[in-house]
This record gives sequence, structure tokens and C-alpha cells, in this order.
Amino acid sequence: GGGGGAGGLLTATGFSVAASTTYTVTVGAGGVGGSANNATSGSSSVFSSITASGGGYGGTNSLAPANGGSGGGGSTSQFGTGISGQGNNGGAGAGSSWLGGGGGAGAAGTTASSGVPGTGGIGVASSITGASVYYAGGGGGGPDSGVALGGTGGGGTGQFGYAGNGTTNTGGGGGGSNSYTGGSGGSGIVIIKWS
Repeated sequence: GGGGGAGGLLTATGFSVAASTTYTVTVGAGGVGGSANNATSGSSSVFSSITASGGGYGGTNSLAPANGGSGGGGSTSQFGTGISGQGNNGGAGAGSSWLGGGGGAGAAGTTASSGVPGTGGIGVASSITGASVYYAGGGGGGPDSGVALGGTGGGGTGQFGYAGNGTTNTGGGGGGSNSYTGGSGGSGIVIIKWS
């Protein structure tokens, strides 16, 4: 299958909070990698009224890739669509043997060509924790041989065999597989900085 799309990435400043008020905080789960068209998309991460959508699953020759925060990669001429302001589209595949990469928050997944799988789109760097860290990289597309790199920011590696998972707490998409089980997406993260 194609690489999984990264979860949506949103930032906000100047968000007012009030004392003794409860705010919803939800860390979205990564989508579950699968085989035989049974993968799932990721879940949304939420802080109060801010919702970053989960990434879309990668598609196969018989299943269209899903839309999401970033879209999943697909097979021939198919790709999932990302949400503007949160992520990017996945890449299309070259037939059923070389699949497209999942979209990342910083760039779309690349389109595969014969003999070259699509790579996952790069994520976006943030220094909110005090160090520059990339989040929300897309998963590499499933290759007919070799590997397909995931996007910087936790994207999983696509492989002919069992694909790599997205990194926990980055929202990275799972890698695609061309013969076994695709990788699962990494869980999201909600970071709140008081100033």
C-alpha cells in the first residue's frame, strides 16, 4: 500500500484561558497498519476548540487512499488529499507495484515512478519545547523491492516486507508495504506553553 499521511499540524499563539475552567485535551491515536485493505486512518488531536485531524491511510490497487490532516499515498493516479493549513496531499503510485508516499505537514508525498517508490513528505520543525523537533512526516510508499524513506518528522519506512511504524508522539504516518502489513501511524501530541 501507499504510505500513510501524517496527522495535521496546527500552532496557535495568544490563546486565552481562564482560571477554574476545564479544557479538553485529546492526543490522537495513530492509524493501524493493515493488509488486504483493512488499514485505518489516525484519530484527531484536540485542545479546546483547536482540532488537528488524523492522517489518511495509504491506498492499494483496489482501495483508494484516504484524505486526512495529510493524505495517504496511493496506486496509479490516486492520492489522498490533505487539509489546507494542516498538511499536504499524498503521492500517486506507478501501477500496483510502486506506491506513493504519504503527505507530510511540510510537503506532499512524492509520486512513485517505475522502479522508484514515493517518499513521505517532510514534516515541520517546531522549537516550542526549547529544541527544534520535526513533527508530522509522511510514511514512505510500498516498494516492489528495497525501501522508501519516510518524511523527517516521524514518518515510517516503506518496505516490500513489514513496513516501519510512524514515531510515537510525532503524528508521523506509517510506511506502506507491497506484500505484508503496512506500518501504523505514530500517535499525536499536544504541547501547551504558558507565557
